[in-house]
Amino acid sequence: FFLRESRLRGNDGIEERMSNSVLILGATSAIARATAGAFAARGHAIYLASRDEDELRRIAADIHLRYGVEVRHGSFDAEATETHGAFLQSVINEMKGLSGVVLAFGYLGDQSAARDFSVGAKVIASNFTGAASILSHCANYFEPLQRGFIIGISSVAGDRGRQSNYVYGAAKGALSLYLQGLRNRLYASGVRVITVKPGFVDTAMTYGLPGLFLVASPQSIGERIARAPGKSADVLYLPWFWRYIMLIIKHIPEPIFKRLKL
Repeated sequence: FFLRESRLRGNDGIEERMSNSVLILGATSAIARATAGAFAARGHAIYLASRDEDELRRIAADIHLRYGVEVRHGSFDAEATETHGAFLQSVINEMKGLSGVVLAFGYLGDQSAARDFSVGAKVIASNFTGAASILSHCANYFEPLQRGFIIGISSVAGDRGRQSNYVYGAAKGALSLYLQGLRNRLYASGVRVITVKPGFVDTAMTYGLPGLFLVASPQSIGERIARAPGKSADVLYLPWFWRYIMLIIKHIPEPIFKRLKL
């Protein structure tokens, strides 16, 4: 149903029109760009949102040229939560509805500096508070329509607290739990909520970090994300083998785990 337009009746009895448009939040990241391209290749119109409007303009022109779909863009600040409701409504009006949303923004920050909570607070605000805010508006839009999907990009870092990135991991872990609760809430409405947990991906965020291994390309991650609404999985580890890596890490007993340099 994602590739056709449907007329759907909300709980208030007013017909609303859902298009095949997908909103990409945090659209200037490497994973987001690849995901937008993968959805565009499937015929979806795309709305790109982030703070860097100049970069959005370039990405929009490239996707339109490559795939011939409608691509629009606009400014979005994850931390400006007071603007989120009006932002989403403007996107819905401009695109004449949405079939899905991909939340792809995040901020790793300097984890050593995050011992200062003024730094850690930005990591939490970017990765969790802002995400929970905009997704609450998205959920309230899709629920009465009884259609649609929400894809949230979390991280394997949220599966267990490690000294190297525990602030970032805590924020992503909170996002994963939020998505799980949202999935439980929206299940009866037929709205898909999918949690994506990438491992190491070749992006600007991970460039130069020590200890990286089995690094995936943004293109392979984006392609899997675009396929997710048509699959049954609620939680995707990308690439797939991270599910088993994290299963092992999660089952290391705490008396041993706290002694590890991870």
